[in-house]
Amino acid sequence: MPKGIPFTGEFKQKVVESMRIHGLAYRETARKFGIPDHGIIIKWERIYLEEGPEGLFVDRRGRASADSGSRKGRKPNLDKKVEEDLIAENQRLRAEIDYLKKLNTLVTERVQREKKHKS
Repeated sequence: MPKGIPFTGEFKQKVVESMRIHGLAYRETARKFGIPDHGIIIKWERIYLEEGPEGLFVDRRGRASADSGSRKGRKPNLDKKVEEDLIAENQRLRAEIDYLKKLNTLVTERVQREKKHKS
């Protein structure tokens, strides 16, 4: 296949399934199907095992966009309501931590004072 022309999902599925059925090595499979680099087949098999055959039909060329849910790039923006809820929870937790720190300081001071009075 000439460089720059992507392999079809059907072809990828055929290659991976043929390799697994016949117990071929990656290099043997690459030679059999005229694929220039056996590393491509390793990637296809990983995708096949992780996502199933339909994963081979996804176009993965280029850099992932920020809006896509793919592993690369930034995660998509949260829903406005979810984001507001998370911010509110974060503020509540910070206030709770501050309260507990102050309470701990007061308790420690009280314990030290009581030790002084007993001595």
